[in-house]
Amino acid sequence: MDTIRVLFSVAANKEWSLHQFDVTNAFLHGDLTEEVYMDAPPGFSGGFKEGEVCRLKKSLYGLKQSPRAWFGKFTLAMKEYGYHQSNADHTLFLKRRNGLVTCLIIYVDDMIITGDDTEEIARLKRNLFSKFEMKDLGNLKYFLGIEVLRSKQGIFICQKKYVLDLLAETGLIDCKPADTPMVVNHNLHMELNGELADKGRYQRLVGKLIYLSHTRPDIAYAVGVVSQFMHQPQVAHMEAAQRILRYLKGTAGHGVLFKTNGHLKVELYTDADWAGDKGNRRSTSGYFSLVGGNLVTWRSKKQNVVALSSAEAEFRGIARGLSEVLWIRKLLEDIGFSQKGPSKVMCDNTAAIQISENPVQHDRTKHVEVDRHFIKEKLEGGIIELPYVASKDQLADILTKAVNGNAFSSCLSKLSIGDPTTQLEGECQK
Repeated sequence: MDTIRVLFSVAANKEWSLHQFDVTNAFLHGDLTEEVYMDAPPGFSGGFKEGEVCRLKKSLYGLKQSPRAWFGKFTLAMKEYGYHQSNADHTLFLKRRNGLVTCLIIYVDDMIITGDDTEEIARLKRNLFSKFEMKDLGNLKYFLGIEVLRSKQGIFICQKKYVLDLLAETGLIDCKPADTPMVVNHNLHMELNGELADKGRYQRLVGKLIYLSHTRPDIAYAVGVVSQFMHQPQVAHMEAAQRILRYLKGTAGHGVLFKTNGHLKVELYTDADWAGDKGNRRSTSGYFSLVGGNLVTWRSKKQNVVALSSAEAEFRGIARGLSEVLWIRKLLEDIGFSQKGPSKVMCDNTAAIQISENPVQHDRTKHVEVDRHFIKEKLEGGIIELPYVASKDQLADILTKAVNGNAFSSCLSKLSIGDPTTQLEGECQK
């Protein structure tokens, strides 16, 4: 989904059209290159002797080799048409011709085609339809459970139907909405002798919430917290997960809006909550990235080791955010929009910035030496900048609230998130 959101931001800024196609019985197109045998299907076993089986030459649904066989055949077809796979995402196929670009991204049997080369898009469509049995679904409107709305203001994505179906499934369709996805300073942890919840029900619910967070950055932190207790959920954890559902009841139509801002600069904001986990005192770091002024990726994750200081926690957060920036820059370069200057990685910790920029070796940073050299190398190469941004800054404040589990939803309008269902052809409601 990260690549798709980046493509949406590029399409919004460059005013590219978005086309959707579907492959009928995709797995049946795959060719098997290895020996696979199966028992004779019912109705065809009469002429078989005892111990005789069938050898498959084509893939079938239910066969573990089928996805790989289908994607391999599709990749060969795209290469025949002059396309190459992106090094940043192998499901993205690109072709540049006469200064124009065509992009195709595929997920199993669903594909999106965009770009500014209308002739090549038409040619690709004819080639694919002659090679595979396909359906032309027209302009992109619904993809993998995500609703896509386009207006003069930009491209809006949300999962309203998914939310309503989830509320109906869990019996909370008529519940009282909550103001925030999680209580401030929740301190969720594994309680000694705590009452256990239904493990299967909890895992199914959290799994669906994880998929919903692809278009809902406002619940990303809360979902990350409840997903830490999948192995042995307790009643308190189930109540926290249900609070997320009650929050969704009042914000079912929220999503992400990709506006036309006239540029494709990459920026990233990072922050960390030092020793915030009550159970093991590990820190939580988070970041969100912008491409062309639009939100494209966001993460909130507990760190793998205990940080000895707030500077160390912030430092590790910068390193993780920097990896994201490098991936986005590589993806944009593959599409044909190389960054002309360094990307800004915003941080609100002056100590972490000074350690990153200072070429002198410090004994107190030996435990984060790999991260320090990684950041320093990119700074010296002019790939990133590390400007200081105060926590009171509106965008830094958004991430701070996301990481700390505060009322992130109150800041949605600052990230162009809203519900456009009341004005599909006008500005999205914030």
